[in-house]
Amino acid sequence: MNINYHAPLVAHREIFIQALPEVVWKTHTNINNWSHWQPDIDKARLKGPLAPESTFQWKAGGLSITSTIQLVEPEQQICWTGKALGTRAEHSWMIKGHNNGTIVTTEESMEGWVINILKFIMPKFLEKSLDTWLENLKSRAEDNDNRE
Repeated sequence: MNINYHAPLVAHREIFIQALPEVVWKTHTNINNWSHWQPDIDKARLKGPLAPESTFQWKAGGLSITSTIQLVEPEQQICWTGKALGTRAEHSWMIKGHNNGTIVTTEESMEGWVINILKFIMPKFLEKSLDTWLENLKSRAEDNDNRE
């Protein structure tokens, strides 16, 4: 799945995590557990299997979001779209083993009337959000990898 590179907000971020790809994948795709390691996420609940067309409801920063999984390639890639309050997002996550660890690359696009306003108030909002997510994923996955 490709994100919308022409959307008002587009971000691309990458991080190296000192944990095996399967640990990173398991940590990241356990949607029901996101609120335990992502301080900005109040709750998250996957409805159905981790598969295309399954949906999940989550609340981040007080905003309720409904997302639909579009693509799942186990231990390699997961993509979803999301809708909330006049906003549409497309989010792609790639996981690749590298030097006894994992490189996680994420891309997200956001559009809608709320985003048109937000991009002027906080133009780096999306980059900061992805950086925070990746740092929290790194911390949690490295901690999980050291337990195994």
